[in-house]
Amino acid sequence: MSMHGAPLPPRSCLDRGTRSPTNDSEVNAMRAAAWHRHGVVALPIAEITDDWLRQAITNEANRRWGRRNGENHHGR
Repeated sequence: MSMHGAPLPPRSCLDRGTRSPTNDSEVNAMRAAAWHRHGVVALPIAEITDDWLRQAITNEANRRWGRRNGENHHGR
């Protein structure tokens, strides 16, 4: 609540009001766009069912960016 004549609070281009959380279909659309536009793949590791492939991807991610916080080191 501002007083009459008082300056308005600072605004940011990032302040676009309230926004609901991103839903699954929006996340999948962002993943598809990242793949098509940039050649970037975003896969939830828990959705990779092949053990060898999942471990290979996990190893590469760990090598590039370090281990995740709270990562389970004893299998899936």
